[in-house]
Amino acid sequence: MDSLSRREEQVLLAVWELQDNAYLLAIKEHLSEVTSKDWSVGIIHKPLLQLEKKGFISSSITEATAKRGGRRKKNYRVTSLGVDELKNLKSEQDAMWKNFLSREILEEVE
Repeated sequence: MDSLSRREEQVLLAVWELQDNAYLLAIKEHLSEVTSKDWSVGIIHKPLLQLEKKGFISSSITEATAKRGGRRKKNYRVTSLGVDELKNLKSEQDAMWKNFLSREILEEVE
């Protein structure tokens, strides 16, 4: 299976973090807050489509509400396959980064 792009990883983690509140604008606001960068809706939409295509997230459409002016919203949820992928990514990253801090400290001492 293809590995995830960094952007797909970030979006997948945002969907996981937001749980039942994971819809496009909430994801945008969360990513902008966490990364201190301005994320556009368009830059999030493509990773959402790719993640759903890969089976890492699923989506559902809510009922229209007066609060939203009669509009529905599309909610996203991480699937069990997506959870497994996040665990694998974390494990790989930990393995890749494990010696970074110790080497950095040693280099500063020398």
